[in-house]
Amino acid sequence: MASEVTAAAANLARQTAKEFHGIVVSAGKMDKTVKVKLGGMRYEPRVQKYFKEPHYKLVHDPRNSLRQGDVVAISPSWRESQHVRHVVKHIIAPYGPPIHERPPVPTLEERLAERAAKRAAKDERRRLLREEAARARDEERTALEARRSLRLSRVLTLQAAQILGIPVPATATTDENAVADENDVD
Repeated sequence: MASEVTAAAANLARQTAKEFHGIVVSAGKMDKTVKVKLGGMRYEPRVQKYFKEPHYKLVHDPRNSLRQGDVVAISPSWRESQHVRHVVKHIIAPYGPPIHERPPVPTLEERLAERAAKRAAKDERRRLLREEAARARDEERTALEARRSLRLSRVLTLQAAQILGIPVPATATTDENAVADENDVD
C-alpha cells in the first residue's frame, strides 16, 4: 500500500516537475544545501535590449554530493526549509572529483521512500508519547479520586460520629484536610 502511494506520488511529481539547469556557485557552506545560478534575461525598454540577469536558487542536496562549479539539473520539490524549494535531480557535468567518487544523488523514489520512513518513525514516536501522557493522566486521575474518596470517608465518619454522639478524638476534629474537604466535596 505504501509503495503504491509512493509510486503514485513519484509519477505525479515527475509529470509536473520542470527541470532547470544551472551552475553551483556555493557549496559546502550549508549542510545539504547549495546555491545554484540559473540563467535569465531582463528587458531594458530604454535601450530596447535584453541583458543577462541570473537568478539564484537555494537547492537541497540530500547527500552533500555537489561541489562548486558543477553543472546540475534541479527541479521544484516540497519545501525543505524556509528558503529551499528545489532539489538536485542529477549532475550534468562534474567539476573536480568525478561523479563515481561522490555520494550518489538519490532519485525521486528514494527521496519519497526516505521521507515516508522518517514520517512513520515520527508518527510512532508521537503515538508513544501520547500513550505515555494518557497513562500518566489516568494514574493522576485515579490518585486524585482515591484522595477525594479518602477525604470524603473521613468527613462522613466525623459527621456520623457527631450525629450518633460518639466522642471524637481531638486530632480528628482539627484535621485541616477534613475541614477543607467538606467545602471541596462535589
